[in-house]
Amino acid sequence: MATANKETEINVTAFKGQCLSLIDTVAQGKADRVVLTKHGRPVAALTPIEQPVPGLWGALRGTVTIQPGTDLTQGRGEIWKADV
Repeated sequence: MATANKETEINVTAFKGQCLSLIDTVAQGKADRVVLTKHGRPVAALTPIEQPVPGLWGALRGTVTIQPGTDLTQGRGEIWKADV
């Protein structure tokens, strides 16, 4: 097994016995990618799934990015005419 730039290369036969630990390694970010080889040639790769960032839905879906730490349920302290 060779590691370079958080990429691991492993033969498919060896992968069979280590697959669960390698999946955990990728899921935890300890490896960006695990390349499976057969007879020295790459045949597949194990990579983490990109987790979607929660956003708005409906008509605004895909047009607005909500910054991490933003609470959309908390008011801004503005007084509205309807509150008076």
